[in-house]
Amino acid sequence: MTLRAIKYENNNLEILDQLLLPAHSKYIQVKGVEDGWKVINKMQVRGAPAIAIVGCLSLAVEIRNEKYESKRQMRQEIEGKLNYLVSSRPTAVNMKIAAEEMLELANKLSEDASITVDDMKSKFLLTIEHMLEKDISDNKAIGDNGAKDILSHVSGDSLVRILTHCNTGSLATAGYGTALGVIRTLHAMKRLEHVYCTETRPYNQGARLTAYELVHDKIPATLIVDSMVAALMKHRNISAVVVGADRVAANGDTANKIGTYQIAVLAKYHGVPFYVAAPFTSIDMKIHGGEHIVIEERPDREMTHVGEHRIAAKGIACWNPAFDVTPASLIAGIITERGVYRPDQLREPPTH
Repeated sequence: MTLRAIKYENNNLEILDQLLLPAHSKYIQVKGVEDGWKVINKMQVRGAPAIAIVGCLSLAVEIRNEKYESKRQMRQEIEGKLNYLVSSRPTAVNMKIAAEEMLELANKLSEDASITVDDMKSKFLLTIEHMLEKDISDNKAIGDNGAKDILSHVSGDSLVRILTHCNTGSLATAGYGTALGVIRTLHAMKRLEHVYCTETRPYNQGARLTAYELVHDKIPATLIVDSMVAALMKHRNISAVVVGADRVAANGDTANKIGTYQIAVLAKYHGVPFYVAAPFTSIDMKIHGGEHIVIEERPDREMTHVGEHRIAAKGIACWNPAFDVTPASLIAGIITERGVYRPDQLREPPTH
């Protein structure tokens, strides 16, 4: 059974505090939008799909406990709170897209004269709650599509070795995962020989979170530091790299955790296929190319300290972008719940 990073039952929302992993497994209650913004911004919850789900569920918790005098008042409050949630972490597009869809729904319900305030409230809440189950089913489809495509490029019944970066599993989604979902599917098919996960400095999501999930699921895995990727590809015969995405531009350029770009460059040099696994909600058709993606910059302390311990010389300047952009030309395929596409197919995906 995979881990549950998000628990939502009877209007009670709890998230697994990922800042405490792997040492402690502790759930935090999210009582409303303010709590939702904080846990996203502080990275107690992270991963683009999970950010959107927790953000919207925090709104659902708040809405259910509110009394509205009119549909107009409810719509105005929804808009303000959604805009606030989007500001929590600007690079991950899933929250922005979810906010746009939720606001469009609120507008539609508000304008429908046949719908009462209570009807509007219940329909809005039902739509948000459906996000959890849809994310899990989408992730399993991503896993199936990715595993099939990777295996189509290896001979016979050969086992594969996969490299992944950052965390894209149950801790980054409603459950199962995107890139880690592909790895889980390969493991279930008994076609995975080994997975290598990077440490993912400076926040160590690979060492703390991905390694935690791999050990939990008993998947054969090895942790490497970020600077070992070139040596790994030279000496360990890696079959494919599979990473997640926080935002994919219309041309296929992809923003993901810092360090992804250099892995893609190394993969190209060593002839290793480089895949991005992400739901369609991570694709932002309003952004033509990666140069237009806003890159979040994080505090210096994430680089200078590990926990409470300073590891960098006092007084040193830091540059800490949370993400980088991998050009579409380095990406072999973008794995989605609808299929695997070349970057140039995103604007007009082929029909299946």
